Amino acid sequence: MHQRILMRAKKGPFDVYSPEEAFERNWIGENNGNLVFSHAAHKLLQTSTTEITPTEFKVNPRDADMINERYDVYVVPLANAFRRSYAHRIELMTKLVERLKIPVVVLGVGVQTDVKGNREYLRPIDDAVTRFVRAVLDRSHSIGVRGEITEGYLRTLGFSAVDVIGCPSMFLHGDSLRVEKRKAALAPDDRLALTVSPYVKSMAKIIARHHERYANLRYLPQDLKTLGTLLYGDAPDDRGKSSAIPIHTSHPLFTEDKVRMFVDPWTWMDYLSGFEFAFGTRIHGTITALVAGTPGYLFAHDSRTLELARYFDIPHRVMKEVPADVDAAQLYDEADYTALNDGHKARYETMLAFLAKHDLGNAFADGDSAARFDARVRATTYPPAVRPAGATAPEVLLERLQWLRDRNTELQTDMETLREQRLRARVKRAVGGPVRRILNR
Repeated sequence: MHQRILMRAKKGPFDVYSPEEAFERNWIGENNGNLVFSHAAHKLLQTSTTEITPTEFKVNPRDADMINERYDVYVVPLANAFRRSYAHRIELMTKLVERLKIPVVVLGVGVQTDVKGNREYLRPIDDAVTRFVRAVLDRSHSIGVRGEITEGYLRTLGFSAVDVIGCPSMFLHGDSLRVEKRKAALAPDDRLALTVSPYVKSMAKIIARHHERYANLRYLPQDLKTLGTLLYGDAPDDRGKSSAIPIHTSHPLFTEDKVRMFVDPWTWMDYLSGFEFAFGTRIHGTITALVAGTPGYLFAHDSRTLELARYFDIPHRVMKEVPADVDAAQLYDEADYTALNDGHKARYETMLAFLAKHDLGNAFADGDSAARFDARVRATTYPPAVRPAGATAPEVLLERLQWLRDRNTELQTDMETLREQRLRARVKRAVGGPVRRILNR
């Protein structure tokens, strides 16, 4: 049976946009980690009889009738959506869901509080989350959550139809996932990938230490603002500033061409497959390394990162327990991937049971659907990594300038069109009034 899925995703896995377009239109959804789990969900559900359409993160309750008519199910992969700063978006999404008549499947959502699961911190969003979950469960058998902290929170709100399923990103290769160390110990000349959440200031000394010790350290940012910094330099308010966290072009990792950012997960994974080790605070930066077969280690700094690390047995430490003088070689030595590898099939079966419960297909059980998806990825040309402007080839910079010039021309044309439309409307109102008065005499 043909199934039409509307999926919450910023873009589809084969939608290709240049870094400049990705920055202007925010095609990474603020953080390119969003693409990792939404594209994995796309692959997981892309059977031969399934048609998947991304929402581009658009949420408009007035679209409910159109969605009910055109789609059979609304699939909603989410990240740390149960957080204070996201409450207004949850409320808007709730208004849409309440108007839908088709099934709504939440494919993994997480709560964001501290690593201890501070319940009081979440009080302000209790009502918004309750209304959202109730709306989903009116259209679904259960709600899929990322880990035990989110499950516990929803149970305190009175919900029992809660399934812990982790995140689709870890099932990019179905039941196949094996992470192995390629060497006994790390050496100073090994390739190390670093992830940093810019707001985790305690990473500053760790960054400096590893920059000094490991010549082949590379920083892989994930946020939209840093993409803009790589493309066009510091924003006006940031010019001339410096920070121990790599957020300005003055940072040594920028000046030494040791920053790489990707606007698609596939090039990101290919790049990481050539590293010996990846570590840092970003959960999807860590997961991207793991699914690429590279040993990864997470510094869990909140509940959303911690519960995923626990569920998937990802080697980790709580950020507060990471000393400033920690060394990647030490982390590499203590990292054990036995539980991650051995438990993967059971976790995959849990995900499949959740999909089956909600009448969703599975590409890995649908002939060569998963293989065809991978082949299409290989046949698609995605943009390479974005590097600091000072290390970018002149021809690439020229293309960027030409793109900006063309875009400026388009915007000017649009403005002129808008002015003409407004002028016509004014003239029509000005003339229309007297004419109506004459005709009505």
